[in-house]
This record gives sequence, structure tokens and C-alpha cells, in this order.
Amino acid sequence: MSLIKMNIVDAHLDLAYNALRGREVAQPASKQTASFGDGTPSVGFPDLVAGSVGLICATIFCEPAKGDLPGYHTAEQARAQALDQLHWYQKQAAKGLIELITTSVQLSPPPKLPAVQAILLMEGADPFRSPQDVAEWHSAGLRIVGLAWKATRMAGGTGEPGPLTAEGREIIKALDACGIIHDTSHLAEESFWQLLKASQGPIMASHSNCRSIVPTDRQLSDEMIKAIAHRDGIIGLNFFDKFLLRPAEYQTRRAHLTDLVEHIRHMCDLIGDANHVGIGTDMDGGFGMEHIPEEIRTSADLGRVADALRAGGFTQAEVEGIMGGNWVRFFEKNLPGS
Repeated sequence: MSLIKMNIVDAHLDLAYNALRGREVAQPASKQTASFGDGTPSVGFPDLVAGSVGLICATIFCEPAKGDLPGYHTAEQARAQALDQLHWYQKQAAKGLIELITTSVQLSPPPKLPAVQAILLMEGADPFRSPQDVAEWHSAGLRIVGLAWKATRMAGGTGEPGPLTAEGREIIKALDACGIIHDTSHLAEESFWQLLKASQGPIMASHSNCRSIVPTDRQLSDEMIKAIAHRDGIIGLNFFDKFLLRPAEYQTRRAHLTDLVEHIRHMCDLIGDANHVGIGTDMDGGFGMEHIPEEIRTSADLGRVADALRAGGFTQAEVEGIMGGNWVRFFEKNLPGS
């Protein structure tokens, strides 16, 4: 199977979170050690470069404490974890492995190899101790924020439904004042609709699939999909098999790229075009190669998605948009100009 050569965009990778737990993400995935129960690694900087992945959204993800599991209990603890991850990204930039993107003009031309362009995305807003912290993070390069993962002090989240909190509404105002993009992927549905009413800022979903195929609150309903597109946002498709396969099929077979294409086709049919869909693989998000489409072993193989899209009836222009062009257009429009 041929691999299409284009500048691919992956809108969700947890590189710093994994690196600070001991994963050697500067190495190819094949040389990394599967050291903490997440399965066989599938993402490393060399794999991204080999796969023509020119731009990623690189997350700052701090895990809240749950029961006996380690994690943060306070905003100060969340902030400390988040700063550790920010500093890790800054060190990789100093090494020339990534180019931190903060403005639209940096998107062109593509980075000089072996660097990968990276836009910082905070997944879960608990590291903000108050709205006053938002400007500091913006100055440090943060350009995208999702208020929730599970529930946070700001909003209801995956598996923990609820509305925006008063604190969350104040954070939204601060985010909008800085022009920071809202990531809706983990928002509880009530919080999602309240965010869209509270903010006229740019909206995206970095790594979400179709609830009509996988009926859990982690996925987007048809109405949510249409609302994001109506706001000229982009939805990145998640590669986790639990979010690709229908419940009756999950754990009975491997996912395939045809399953991914089914979600993409459903979104495009709802929206009426292919201009608001991309990829946000989350391939390093707590699961291994065993739980992504069978045709993909590492990020080096992402060009095979383009082949699957063409086989599924998408035009070449649509394929180029889904593989990266839609995200680039979105960021050119919504990142600061300078």
C-alpha cells in the first residue's frame, strides 16, 4: 500500500505527559520501552517525521487524583505538573526536535527537519489557579484550552456530567480576552452548549468521534458536530478502538481504517462538506498500538489514512483537507497574526 506524501496534522498527542513518566519519545516507537501498562508504543519524534506529520497539537495534561491513584488534588499541584510539561516542550524546542508555534505566520513554511511544529494545548483547565493565570500561560505559548477531562473546577467532563461553574465562566472570559482557542473534546454536553453560548471565540474538538456510532458521552452527538462546523471549527478523529468500534464489536476484533472512515463519512454527511474534519489520533493517550487501526503501527504510517479515504470515495482535495489542510486553515485564521 502506498503512503501519500503530504504535510499531515495530528491535533492531539500527549508527548510531555508520557515523556515525564519515562517514555523515550525522542526515539522511534520501535525502540521505546512499554514501561507503564499502556501497550506497545506507537509515537516517537522520528515516526512523526517519517510519516510527514508537520504539525501537532502537543498537550499539557495533568491527571487528577482518583482514589489511590497519583495525581493532583489542588490547583497549585496541577499548575506544578503543567509547568513541568511546558518546560519539557521548551527543552525539546531548544534541541531542535519541535518548533513551538504561537502565531499564524509561523505555519508557513513547514519546519526544517527533523523538527515538528507544535501548538500547545492544555487538556483540563485546573492548572489555572485563577483567571489571572491565563495571560501568563498565553505569554508562555499556550494557544488551545479544553476546560475539562473528567469534571474540573471549570466544567462537567467525560463521565462526570455537569454545567459550567462560575469559575469556569470567568476562565472563559480570560481565554477569550487572550484569543485562546476552545477545545470541546472532553466537555460534558451541558457544558458544551453553555460554552458555545458564553463565548464567540474559536471552537474545535481535538480528538472526538461520533456518538451515533459509539453511544457514550465521550463522543459528539450529531447536533454537537453540526454546531462545531457552524462555528467553522474542526473535529479531529480519535484512533482509539474503543471510540471507533460499535459496542458489540469492541474487544471482539481489531479496528481498521474503514472504521475511521465510517466516522469521517458520517460527520461529512451531517455537515454537508469535508472541510471541518481532520485527525487527532491521541495514539499515545494511555493505550498502545494494539488499540489503534490495524493498518497503523506508528505515526510513520499515517499516510495510509489518505489511501483509505480515497478508497472510501473522498476526492483528492477532500483527502488533503482531512489529512491536514483543514487544520492549517483553521489555525491560520485563529492563531494570532504576530
